[in-house]
This record gives sequence, C-alpha cells and structure tokens, in this order.
Amino acid sequence: MTVQIESAPKVGMVSLGCPKALVDSERILTQLRADGYALSGDYAGADVVIVNTCGFLDSAKAESLEAIGEALNENGRVIVTGCMGHEADAIRARFPDVLAITGPQQYEAVVDAVRDAAPPVRSAYIDLIPDAGLKLTPRHYAYLKISEGCDHRCAFCIIPSLRGDLASRPPAAILREAEALVKGGAKELLVIAQDTSAYGVDLRHATSTLGGRELRAHITDLSRELGQLDAWVRLHYIYPYPHVDQLFPLMADGLLLPYLDIPFQHASPSVLRAMRRPANDAKVLERITRWRQLVPDLALRSTFVVGFPGETEEDFQYLLDWLGHAQIDRAGCFKYEAVEGAAANALPGAVPEAVKEERWHRFMARQAAISAERLAAKVGRTIDVLIDEVDEEGGASGRSKYDAPEIDGQVHLRDAGGLKPGDIVPVLVEDSDEADLFGVPIGD
Repeated sequence: MTVQIESAPKVGMVSLGCPKALVDSERILTQLRADGYALSGDYAGADVVIVNTCGFLDSAKAESLEAIGEALNENGRVIVTGCMGHEADAIRARFPDVLAITGPQQYEAVVDAVRDAAPPVRSAYIDLIPDAGLKLTPRHYAYLKISEGCDHRCAFCIIPSLRGDLASRPPAAILREAEALVKGGAKELLVIAQDTSAYGVDLRHATSTLGGRELRAHITDLSRELGQLDAWVRLHYIYPYPHVDQLFPLMADGLLLPYLDIPFQHASPSVLRAMRRPANDAKVLERITRWRQLVPDLALRSTFVVGFPGETEEDFQYLLDWLGHAQIDRAGCFKYEAVEGAAANALPGAVPEAVKEERWHRFMARQAAISAERLAAKVGRTIDVLIDEVDEEGGASGRSKYDAPEIDGQVHLRDAGGLKPGDIVPVLVEDSDEADLFGVPIGD
C-alpha cells in the first residue's frame, strides 16, 4: 500500500539579538518541529515567518523593525516575538498587517499563533526532532541557557522589565539537556544566562535528582557536573560575586575552560555607582591577579560603556588606566544610549554624542593594543583549536579555549587538509595580530 503523506507547512525564522534570544528561537523551532512543521531557509518557501526581536537599545529596535518590514515585504505572513514584543502598539502602528505579537519567553503563545496561521500536519511516519532539539548553531557547539531574568537593577538596563526576575532551571534538567547536546555532537557548551553566577539563588540552591544523585542548584556544583561531560565548557555573563573564586580550581583541573566573560561595564567608582553596579575597582584588580595566579592562561572577556551620564574625562581616563592594569584579553565597547524605561534617563550630565564617539575610538585603540600584546605572547606555543570552518585550498579556521564564537577572535590554519568542523587539534601558533592567531596543525 502506498501511503500519501500530506505536505507539512513550513516556518521561517529570523533571530536577532543575543545568544539568550537564539536559545529562545531554538526552543520555538523545536516545539514547532515536534508539532509537524517543516523549516524554511528562505522567505519564499515559508507559510509563515517568525521574527524574534531585540529591544534593548534603540539601534537594536531599529534593526528589529527593519527585519519585520523585510519579512512582510518578502513573505507577508509574519509573527513577531522577543524583547521588542513589549512594544506591540508601536509595532502595529508601523506594521498593522503582522499576524501576532508576543513578548520574550512566551513560547506557547508563539506556537499557538503559528498554529492559527498555518495549521500543522502531523505524521507518524516522520522522525521529527533529535533528542537535543533543533539548534541554530553549528552541530559542534551549542548554547546552554541555565536561567532566565535578572535580579539586578542597573540604571542603564531594562532587562528585568522585559524578562522578569531571576528564574533558574533545576540542575537535573540542565544536565539532561547538556548530555543530549554532547551525545548529538556538541564539542563545546556555552553556558549563558542574564546573570550566570547568580544561578540557583532564587531556588535557595535546592537540589534535584538525576540518576539517583542529588544535584545542588549552584553555579560551582553545576560547572563541576558539566565538566564531567566530554566537551569544552565556557561560562558567559558572570558577575564577580565572591563565590566566583570557587570556579578557578575547576579551571585548573580542566573541568572548565580558562575563560570568563565578565561584564564590568566601567572602572571609575563614581560611574559604577551611578550605574548601580559594584564600585570597588581596586578589589577587582586584586582578584584578577589572584585568578591569574591560579590559572595562568586565563582569558578575560568583558563589555564596557562609554559616555554614561556624568562620565567626565577623568572618569574615562581612569577606565583606560584600569584596562592597562587589568589586561582584559577581549573587550567590546558600547556608546551609551538612553533606553526607554531605564533609570539612567533621569541622570544629569548627558555626554555629547561627539564626545562619546571620540572616547569610543580611544577605548578601542587602547584595547586593541592590549589584545595584540596578549595574543603575541601565544606565538610559539602549541594550543588546542576547535575547527569551525574548512576551505577547499587546505586552510581552516577555528577557535582556541580562549575564544568564544562570534564575539572573539579566530585561529587561522594553513596546511589543514583533512580536518572537518568539530575536530579539536593541536596547533603551533606562528603569528598573531590584534584579533586573531595564525598557525599550523601538528601531529600527535
């Protein structure tokens, strides 16, 4: 007997913003695939398009609105979700034809909207989803979100109003997902949250059970468990609470990568106080020195803001001097933007745009010099590299333990024939610049 399988409706996805939003997109697509939907890689083939928006800065909102407009022009059937979904009236005023608008983390509402727009076709003959769910990253690395929301009330940030207070996942659920990701081919797990080091505080570090073992909801315990899996484990969005010091023995033992992403935002005590962030910069420098004594090859990545209201030239110079002492390996810098609903909007001392621009360029030049010096120190060393891409001319590019995807640098390889994405190979570093390393694979 011939079985006629009805064609499944197709869903397209445009995912904007941070890795946390990317994980939201993956969750939505995994559920839709389980419901019988197929996925489309272009507008023309989709029965409906989801645009997962970012709404943190005005520039991000502009990008989100542009993406919504493009999807409407190219396809016409558009569902909007994500952080900008809180501004539904503004979206509908500009794009009255969108089918539905939901906010961040409203997975069920997004799926319901897709079902209304294009009813699913379920089939028992199709293997729909892998155990680890659908991923928008390459097979060899994956983001692992351990909590939602944030309990901080930084003056420049509206994340708590968009995503709520801290809400941690049970450790057993996280580890089950991590195990499935590694079983599915992930060689690197990138642990993310709004405030990763606060993981479990809202649960009062309660335990959950996995395989007969009791697991405590605490970032140290979770990191130790993740480190037992056969994958690199990289921590992002770490606030430097005192208990973060407990992570460095795990790095020294090889359970965590020697890498921390800490959003310092500034160094001047007066600016940090205005931002409502910890302001003891001297203690932070002492801790960085101690961390590097425990893990000599530690790589620190951070983000900073210049032009915050009230920032003086003295404050900015303080930041530049602090960078020289801290020796941050990688740093991003943003020019302050007033965000609707943020407490910082009411602060005096607005910095002119021209001054913000000039300070941004000075910051980037200073950081480029620091990054170049720290990368140059790796020339002549042999380091492990996770291959991301290969070309037809025998070249390849990947990342070391000191580099996260998209935001950090790469290691470019010559004479790399036979390698494939996901391979981890020893590489002799031959050269460097301010962003990347250059080398050649070596035998065992």
